[in-house]
Amino acid sequence: MSRIPRPNTSLPAPAALGASLVLGTLLTVALDTGLLWWVALVVGVVAAFAAVAWSGPLVPGGRGTGADGTREESTVLNTTLVVPTALVLSVASGLLTAWFLDLSLIEPVAAALGALVGSAMAFLLFHRLSTMLALSFAAVLAAGVIAVAVTAAVLYFSDIPPLATFERMIEYGTRPDSLVRIINDGTTYYLAAVAVAIGFKMKLFNIGVDGQYRLAALLAAAVGGYLVLPPVLSQIVIVVTAVAVGGAWAGIAGYLKVTRGVSEVISTIMLNSIATGITAYLLSTDRLAVEISTNNIGTPPIPESSWVPGISAAFLGSDHKIFGFVFLAVAVGVGYWVMLNRTRFGFELRATGESQTAAEASGVDVKKMVFLSMLFSGMVAGLVGLPQLLGSSHYYALDFPTGIGFIGIAIALLGRNHPVGIVFASLFWAFLSQASGILPFDGVPQEIAVISQATIVLTVVVVYEVVHRWGRRYQQQQIGKQLGATAGTSTQDTETAPPAPGGGTADGGGTVPGSDGKRGGEAQ
Repeated sequence: MSRIPRPNTSLPAPAALGASLVLGTLLTVALDTGLLWWVALVVGVVAAFAAVAWSGPLVPGGRGTGADGTREESTVLNTTLVVPTALVLSVASGLLTAWFLDLSLIEPVAAALGALVGSAMAFLLFHRLSTMLALSFAAVLAAGVIAVAVTAAVLYFSDIPPLATFERMIEYGTRPDSLVRIINDGTTYYLAAVAVAIGFKMKLFNIGVDGQYRLAALLAAAVGGYLVLPPVLSQIVIVVTAVAVGGAWAGIAGYLKVTRGVSEVISTIMLNSIATGITAYLLSTDRLAVEISTNNIGTPPIPESSWVPGISAAFLGSDHKIFGFVFLAVAVGVGYWVMLNRTRFGFELRATGESQTAAEASGVDVKKMVFLSMLFSGMVAGLVGLPQLLGSSHYYALDFPTGIGFIGIAIALLGRNHPVGIVFASLFWAFLSQASGILPFDGVPQEIAVISQATIVLTVVVVYEVVHRWGRRYQQQQIGKQLGATAGTSTQDTETAPPAPGGGTADGGGTVPGSDGKRGGEAQ
């Protein structure tokens, strides 16, 4: 691209973005008449990316600066990692968009819209993808490859064909009904992971999410079943009850942490056991439960007026409904990001998590931050059981899902505690769980999915830490080089500076009238 002559003018960013969108979309539409749709889309997005790379130096304020202020343009790592990563992500985003839209739209329209999204991502990633973020994507990709290799090895040595098994899982996991279940399970996993991530940001390990959400779901279901209220008000009361119970139960661990120095790991584990005992005690026909069926008891069914309506999944080709709580999960994710990056509380939270002593020296009330972090983590944990409660089962019974809190820990690690990363990690985890449901019918152990989930979490944690440390050293080297170059330039400018008027030097080292021949600085 650098050999093609460029005009000696600047190009506004909106114009460059529009040109890439037009090129990628039109080329895809034109090639779609004679090629497979995905081949045409790949060619179109690659062409758009090439146009963005060619016009990159013409865009004012474009790429070249990392998040830490270092210059990244034209560096070896930028050329060999960042640019290829941006290209791969652009093509992948276009293909995934087109595949998803193809479920409800005709193929030419889905391909054109996929090319539009891929071309837009090409412009955005080329100008905004930093070296550290590219390293993070590379770490996740490497972990995925290792997990697939380990799973394939286990299948191979078990005399099970790996490729056929993976193909079967993908085919079953991408069916319309499976996609709806993946979204619903992913919604629940996402809330659990965000609850864990809030604690992780403070270097707190909230293992008690599982007990917090189960106790909150039980009491919220009891309130919804016994207390009949008008629509909307009933949903609000149920949600507030769950949030209050979850926050109060986690607040116990936070209080013990700041007043008695009790490790939150120990206290939340113990609180999980206590929550299990309280749930078993209350869930009996002598207290909060009624007989649901011959072998099952639970809280009284919540009236239909208190349910949260589902979303029709006809656009996916399924008769099932998506949980309406998916919008609440989106709101929680947005609120989590805003809190971390746009509020003083989020800044103090991150600062305390990085170094409590430094934060305390800066005037941050560390004990208050620890308690509030556990409180907010528990409040989000209280929401985990509500998608299932108000969207599907409508009562809390013996068969209510358990163990979601521990899954949230794995997903938070996999998503690196980032609200967007947790989205993909939740959907990926739900996909593996759903896709493995077909394996027993083929004589393949369903635990294959568990092996993949555990391997990818372990490898992501290890590989990301290795890559992160290497990336930090690389950043320090780049900053050192820039500081050295700046110091050299300053020294050269000082040496070549002309003499100051009156016989003094450029650094003000001449004599000052009335100072008895002393240097100006010494006289002053």
